[in-house]
Formats: sequence, C-alpha cells, structure tokens
Amino acid sequence: MDLQLKGKTALVTGGSEGIGKAITRALAREGVDVAICARRPGPLEASAKEIAAETGRRIFSIPADLTKDEDARNFVMKAHEALGRLDIVVNNAGAAPGGVIETLTEEDWQFGLQLKFFGYVRILRHALPLMVKQGGGRVVNLIGNDGVKPSYWEVVPGAANAAGQNLTKSLAGQYGRHNISFVAVNPGPVRTERWAGLVGAMSRDMGLSYEEADKLAPASIPLGRIAESEECGNLVAMLASPLMHMVNGTMIEIDGGQEKALMDRLRDR
Repeated sequence: MDLQLKGKTALVTGGSEGIGKAITRALAREGVDVAICARRPGPLEASAKEIAAETGRRIFSIPADLTKDEDARNFVMKAHEALGRLDIVVNNAGAAPGGVIETLTEEDWQFGLQLKFFGYVRILRHALPLMVKQGGGRVVNLIGNDGVKPSYWEVVPGAANAAGQNLTKSLAGQYGRHNISFVAVNPGPVRTERWAGLVGAMSRDMGLSYEEADKLAPASIPLGRIAESEECGNLVAMLASPLMHMVNGTMIEIDGGQEKALMDRLRDR
C-alpha cells in the first residue's frame, strides 16, 4: 500500500535513539523529510546522518531540551524554516521514572511530568499555529499504555501518560475544524537503549534478580515478548499517512495485549 507520504515533512522529538529514531527512519523510508531533536548533539547528529545516508531524505538535527520553552520554540521554528511546512508532528521525547509512591521523590514526579507531558504541550503550543496557517496537518503523540493500563510501580509514567492522552483527545476536538487530526500511540514495554536500565530499576526496587525482573514484562504479554522499536516506528508511519487522517481523537495500544494486573501479581510473589 502506498501511504502517500512521499514529499511530506515531519518533526520528531526525541529522534536520536530508541522509538524516536525508529519513527524517523520509518517516515524517511516512505519519502518524508524530517527534523529531529534531542538534548545530546552528538548522538542526534549521528542518527540524522545515518538515516539520511540510508534513505536519501533530508534529516535535520536541531538540539533541544524540551523542559525549556525557548528550546521547544526554537526547534519548531528552525524545523519549519528548514522543511518549509510541518505536515506531521510526532511528540516522542521523554520518559518518566518507575517506582512505588513510598520511594518516589518530588523530583521524580517533576521530572516525569516536565518532559513527558509539558514537553508535548510546549511543542504543540508553537507548532499548531503554523499548522493552522498552512491549512492542516497530523499530530501523533507517543504516550504509553501506563495511562490506560495502570500499575502501582508506574504511577509517575501513568500520571504523565493519562494527562497526555487527555490532551490528545481534547485538542482533537478543538482543531478538527482546522483540518488537524490527532492520534495517540500507547506502547507497552519496548526494547530500546533504555530497557536494560528499566529492568535494573525493577530488580533493585522489587528485590529480584536481574534475570527474574527481565521476565516480568514478557510474562504479562500474551505474545510472550516485548515490542521492538521498529514495530512502533512502522505503526506511527502508517498513522501519519493522509489515509489515516480520519483516525482522530483516539488511542492505539501497541503492547501485544499486555495485562498489567498480571505483571503486578508476578511482582508481588
């Protein structure tokens, strides 16, 4: 199927590694020119060069810390200038710390919400007026299944994700008249560069061996494995297509049918 993406432009936050890099690659393979941001200039530029060489598309790397509104604005404006327009905005940057409420600090909560939720707000606040002016666009927010499948060990990600999901639905209602549609993608566990660190944190907080902790997520998924970042990238590319424009104000899980309650029971053994 032709996704009708050739010649389109996209902005992807958190594009230097993991899911963001996979999204950038998937879009570029479909003929999209992409501007990406991340906090570390070195890995960001390396990823941009790698994907540009592989796909032949223009990939612009613009360092930005999305906990700062000025950085968010600078990224959106420079991306718009480089690309000429913003057909697709993909919010992906950010993660929130896992843990139980008894041990999570004020800083943990602030960190999780600042990037994973307010970073999305900052990008959209600056990007949406440009999309309105150009006559439409598509927004894909990478959020997470913690917002719809709660887990006591993931209360910070769950809170940030639930806020992001509400934001997605609310803006879909507001901006539809401007021909801008929104969809949320909610990954479960994904094998990225961060996965080993997440397993290590579960091992530490739950008093489990690393090997035991590493089995928790796959055991909660009927398919018996966690997702690969490329699978998330492919889903986002499909949803970013003009063919999917009518999929508006909704959420799609990509988690293999994960049952969070089962994972919590396994942790409590």
